[in-house]
Amino acid sequence: MVLAKKFFYRGKSIEELKKLTLEEFISMVPSHQRRTLKRMSVDVKKMIEKVRKAKLGKAIRTHCRTMVIIPEMVGLQFQVYNGKEWVVVNAVPEMLGHRLGEYSIPIKQVKHHGPGIGATRGSKAVDLK
Repeated sequence: MVLAKKFFYRGKSIEELKKLTLEEFISMVPSHQRRTLKRMSVDVKKMIEKVRKAKLGKAIRTHCRTMVIIPEMVGLQFQVYNGKEWVVVNAVPEMLGHRLGEYSIPIKQVKHHGPGIGATRGSKAVDLK
């Protein structure tokens, strides 16, 4: 029988992290994320308020891709806008300290096909698959 590995962030379990205040958690994250959370821009404040009011079954829609995932967000579902569509992101403990935008990729890989409008005469002669 294989047991699931228990998650720890900087030596603390998810239950211990949820009991911490926001200031205590901020002191544990890397410097770039710590700076973002300490400055508390309007977007970050609004997002934290939304998270505190959120219900477990309902997804939170946001454009705030720079929001750092905090312990209060774990278990919630977010719809993050990537510039074209809403991408569903489920916050799990392994995402703590990362940003929402990291899980909503805005760029798709380009797949080229036959010559387009304005192609040169030489490239138009190449057979298409």
